Formats: sequence, C-alpha cells, structure tokens
Amino acid sequence: MTDPVADLLTRIRNAVRVDRPFVDVPFSRLKSSIVDALKREGFVWDHETIEGKPAATLRISLKYGPAGEKLIQHIERISKPGCRVYVGVSEMRDIRQGTGISVLSTPRGILSNREARKENVGGEVLCQLW
Repeated sequence: MTDPVADLLTRIRNAVRVDRPFVDVPFSRLKSSIVDALKREGFVWDHETIEGKPAATLRISLKYGPAGEKLIQHIERISKPGCRVYVGVSEMRDIRQGTGISVLSTPRGILSNREARKENVGGEVLCQLW
C-alpha cells in the first residue's frame, strides 16, 4: 500500500456514508494518533486496538448527531506522498470558519490545527475535515 493515511480516510469516509457504527482498519501508530486527534476534536467516539493474527486491527467508533446527522461531512487528504504540504503557525487558517479541523504531523506529535496553534508549532498537513 502506497499511502496508508489515504486508506484510513477513505475507509472512514465510506463508513460514514453508509451510517456504520464503527470501521476497522489495519493498525499503525500513525493511524492511531490521527484517530486520537479526531477524538479530541469530537469527530469520533473512541478507538480500540484488536489484537489478531497476522496483524492488529484498529476499530474506530464513529460519531453521529442526536438525530443521526453525520458529523464528518467531508474528509480530504492534503499532503500526499508525491506532494508534501507544510505550514507554519502564522500560515494556519481556520477551516470552514472554525467548524472543521486540519490534522498536522508536528514535532510534538499528531495535533489538530487548534492544538498546534496553542503549542505554537507548524508541520505537515495530513488531512482536513468538517
């Protein structure tokens, strides 16, 4: 697989479209950190690692609104293997007037754009969602 982050985002996007309560993806620490950032920002309920043979699986519990509306309307990969996108703190913009987030890979770990601004660090923009 060339881009495991794009695979993660596509699996989440497809599961949300068909109103699945959870989605399973192959485990990696990077994917787990990205889902942690989504959990801190309130886009997913939780995640757990399911040990298995030959490899572990990451189970992500998706979050929906009280009337069943989708909280993740749009999810998009920004920095791709062929074209990396980096931003500094001063270049970070709000996504959809603050209703969306960017997920960044920073020297302090995987953070949302709000957390990165608070920590005063920039980094590689992995994805955006709202």
